[in-house]
Amino acid sequence: MADGAIQIRDLLFRWPRQPAPCLDIPELNIAAGEHVFLHGPSGSGKSTLLGLLGGVALPERGEIVLLGQPLTRLSGHARDRLRADSIGFLFQQFNLLPWLSAIDNVLLPCTFSARRKTRAGNARETAARLLTHLDLAAESWHKPAAELSVGQQQRVAAARALIGRPEILIADEPTSALDAPRQQIFVDLLLTEATAAGAALLFVSHDERLAAHFARKITLADINRAGVPAS
Repeated sequence: MADGAIQIRDLLFRWPRQPAPCLDIPELNIAAGEHVFLHGPSGSGKSTLLGLLGGVALPERGEIVLLGQPLTRLSGHARDRLRADSIGFLFQQFNLLPWLSAIDNVLLPCTFSARRKTRAGNARETAARLLTHLDLAAESWHKPAAELSVGQQQRVAAARALIGRPEILIADEPTSALDAPRQQIFVDLLLTEATAAGAALLFVSHDERLAAHFARKITLADINRAGVPAS
C-alpha cells in the first residue's frame, strides 16, 4: 500500500536468552491518516511492539516500513532522525521534564527536529493553540510540569506529541491514570487533534471500552502467533 504509514511483514522478535519469540506478526498495515485501536492485556507484547516501531529495538527477522522508509535497514542515526521528524509518542508515564514549564515541554520536539519546527510555524503560538484545544487553562502553561495534576500532564504530553504535525502518532496506555469519564473526553480530544494534523494514530490500551472511539480495532493476540508473555 503506497500510502501506508506503518507496514509490518514477517516480524519476529525474541528477548535475549529467551528460547521462544514474544512477537511473531506476519502482517500489519496502517494507512496514512488512519486511527487504530490496538488491544492487549498487560504482558502481551504491546510495549515491545511499540519499541520496534520507534526503532529503539530491531527484530530478529522481518521488515518494518514507516512512511516508506525501511526501518530495519536504516542506520541508528537515520532511525533516530525518522523518529524525531515523523513520530509523535504519547507515553503511559508522559515522560515530561519536571523542571520545564508545560509550554516548554510541548516545544521540545521542535528543538530536536528542524522539520517539526518548520511544520509548526510559529512554534510557541502553535503550542498555545494545542494546549487550548486540549483544554489546559492558560494559567498552567508556565508552571513546571511537576506542579501539574496527572490530567494536566497528560494534555501537555499529548500537545508535545502533536506539535509539528508528525505523520504518525503512537499512544501507549495514555489514559491509564484517569477515571472513565476523563478517559472518554481525552480520547475524543486526541482523535480530533490527530484528524486535524492528518496523522495516523496507533492507540494502544488494555481497556477495551475505549475501542468504541475508533473505526478499526486490532487485538494483538489475533495478529501475533507467539504465545510467550512480553513486556
